[in-house]
Amino acid sequence: MKKLTIALLSGGISSERDVSLKSGNQVFEALDKDKYTVLRYDPKTDLQKLMADAPAIDAALIILHGPYGEDGTVQGMLDLLHIPYQGAGVLGSALAMNKLAAKRLYEKAGLRVAPYACLGAGDAIDVDACIEQLGLPLVIKPVSGGSSIGMSIVKSRDALSAAIEKAFRYDRTVMVEAFIKGLEITVGVIGNDRLESFPPIEILPGDGYEFFDYEAKYTAGATQEICPARIDEALTQKVQHCARIAHEALFLRGYSRTDFILKDGEFYVLETNTIPGMTPTSLLPRAAEAAGLSFSLLLDRLVALSIEDHQHRITA
Repeated sequence: MKKLTIALLSGGISSERDVSLKSGNQVFEALDKDKYTVLRYDPKTDLQKLMADAPAIDAALIILHGPYGEDGTVQGMLDLLHIPYQGAGVLGSALAMNKLAAKRLYEKAGLRVAPYACLGAGDAIDVDACIEQLGLPLVIKPVSGGSSIGMSIVKSRDALSAAIEKAFRYDRTVMVEAFIKGLEITVGVIGNDRLESFPPIEILPGDGYEFFDYEAKYTAGATQEICPARIDEALTQKVQHCARIAHEALFLRGYSRTDFILKDGEFYVLETNTIPGMTPTSLLPRAAEAAGLSFSLLLDRLVALSIEDHQHRITA
């Protein structure tokens, strides 16, 4: 079988550029060079080269996070270039990146979400009304973005305005959510038309971290991640089912990872990641390994799913 030529995209121009570059390096090392010729591109500098090389590329692996990578922009460009790529297309990527759109679709699909409100740039901020509607503590975050950048947990009235101002530095729309205290669980899903759920992972931020923020995510040893999660079989099946519903509600393809809070036997959806962290120790690859799929084989599967989905779309 001839080797496939893979375009590996990492870097980009979002606030998560450094994480993307590190992930790209580890994906490059894990790809089987007997199966693939791997060409690397940084969208910050290499888009013209990617366009020139497009006819020779069999598939792309997008290892980009945040805006201009995970939001449908790069996906649309690859569609125009007729290059298959792993994961969600333009629609699913854009929906999952926008937390307000995603919440509305989760609710429509029957999933539980935390009570919330949204503020637009220029809106008059009524701190007392926010607290009266949603209570305290509150979670404040930009509507678009990832890795918990710009997110705060507010426990007092006095801290609310500053947290909202911080979130507005990253987006023109800010979400205010009721804080739900519980156990954080994340579940990966893989497949196109037939979906499989990986074993759930339990996330326990270490001392000094109120939640799974940017530092807790990317500082070695800052967070304990237990796979499979220490929940019973009934809850395991329930959260795996919820992850598949979330994946389908956002019109996703290929794979995703959805984060939940478990409280009093119920799962509340936090968000769905369409390009989850992709290093051997990242959450989705760890769950795949627990299901018997090594990091290298996981990448093989994603490449195969991308080509399958592309063929389906061009022949539909």
